[in-house]
Order: sequence, then structure tokens, then C-alpha cells
Amino acid sequence: MTNKKFILNADDFGLNISNNKAVLEGYTNGFLTSASLCANGQAYENAVHDILPDCPNLGIAAHLNIMEGKALTNCPLLTDSNGYFNKNYAYLILKKNNKYLLQQIENEFRAQIEKIKNNTEIDHLDSHVHTHAIPEFFEITCKLAQEYEIKFVRTQFEELYFIPRFEKHLTIKYPINMLKIALLQDYTKANRRTIDKYQLKTNDFIIGVGYTGMMDSDAIEYGLKPLNEDCIVEALIHPKKYDNSTKDSHTREFGITQDITLKDTISRLGFEITNYKNLK
Repeated sequence: MTNKKFILNADDFGLNISNNKAVLEGYTNGFLTSASLCANGQAYENAVHDILPDCPNLGIAAHLNIMEGKALTNCPLLTDSNGYFNKNYAYLILKKNNKYLLQQIENEFRAQIEKIKNNTEIDHLDSHVHTHAIPEFFEITCKLAQEYEIKFVRTQFEELYFIPRFEKHLTIKYPINMLKIALLQDYTKANRRTIDKYQLKTNDFIIGVGYTGMMDSDAIEYGLKPLNEDCIVEALIHPKKYDNSTKDSHTREFGITQDITLKDTISRLGFEITNYKNLK
């Protein structure tokens, strides 16, 4: 009998009110089990004081963020003169061995973890735009996970798979996402050794990179179908729930949390729907 675990995680919790509303609705009326909380998000206080009390079994990550919003610490190599993050992923890769940058990242990651820990339990670490996947930053992340007794750190190994809907593959997003998968697969090979070094745990697979910006129920179903062995799979989505009639990729991803047919399919494929909190 296989032991397959599935986690549906909402990234960007706390970034704004629309993200927060999607988490609340996804948890209470859907099968969202986990969310990644941005300590520097504009809606952080709403997330921890108004949303979390109504989501007692929701798993929570610290969504380490050095890409958007205002820093919690003084980190001039990452921010503009007003303290707002203004560097892109390419810059971080090019500067990944700069000892001053690494120290500023550690200080900022530590401040974000401690802020969230003051409000709620953290069951795993991940990051905004996968910055913690850069191996030098992943080392810092694991060091802090061990220090703060956080057992799980997200890794980003996604098996290549194909949804039989050709329109999804005719946009510029798809080839760009394939490059992301190749880079993150390579990073994950090194990062799994770091996980072992710090005696931590991680997910075996992720779903949500290859179809970033195009995520829907099909993306999750076809991502799960090839996975027959014992494994932990995390599907990451970026859901929003607006007060108006806006429809975009975020509202489509919110729809995933409400799709009971998908929930039944996940169970039929042999996966238990859970979160990192319960896996501890």
C-alpha cells in the first residue's frame, strides 16, 4: 500500500486582502490545507488577526520575501534608499557569493521568521519567487529552520508532464516556465544534500512551476497522475478572491480550492490531503 501525501498551498498569504480572502474561503469551504505567510505583506495584520483565528488547522509557512515590499531590516544590497526590495532574480544569482549580501539575507530571513513565530506556529519555510532555492540562500534557510525547529523546507523538483490542451502551450509563459523547471530541478539536487546535512525534511515533488500563471484543476490532476511511489507532493497556487467581478489567473487558482471533483480525483489517485503540520 502506497503512502502518498498531497498538500494544497496558497502562496502570498498576507500580501493583500484579496489573497487573505482566498485563503479563508479556500480553507473553510474548500480543501486548501496550507498557506505561506509574508511577514512584510501589506495585509499581514489582517492575516494573523482576522483570518488565522478562523483557520485553526491551516498549515503555515514563512514565505521568505526579498523580492517585493518593504524590508524588515536594513539590507541596502537588496533595497532602494527607502528600504523597498528592488532586485531581480538574475541579480541574486550573480551576487549569490557576496558575503555581505548573504549576511543581509540571513538577517532579513531571521526577522521575518521571528515576526511570524510571534503570531503563529510555522511548519515549513519557502519563499516568494523561489529565491530560497538558490543553493547559497538555501543553506541559510536550512540553518534557520534548524535553529527555529522548523522541520520542513520546500524544494522545487517538478516532474515534466503535459496537459492535453494545446492552448496552454502556445503562450510565451510555457517555454519560460520550462526554463524555470530546469533551473529549479538542478538547484533541488544540491539542496536535498543540504536538507540531509541539517537533518530536515522536504517535499518530494512540487506542482505549480511548469504551468505558472496557467494553473487550474487539470494542472494538478495531470501533475499527480505519473506519481505512483510513496511521496509528499505540494501544489502551490496564488489564489485571490476579489470584491468585484474581476477574473484572472488568480481567481482561476482560487477555483482550484473549491473543485470537489478535483478533490475526489486526488483521493482516487491514492493521495491523502494533508499539510506539513500534520506530517511532523
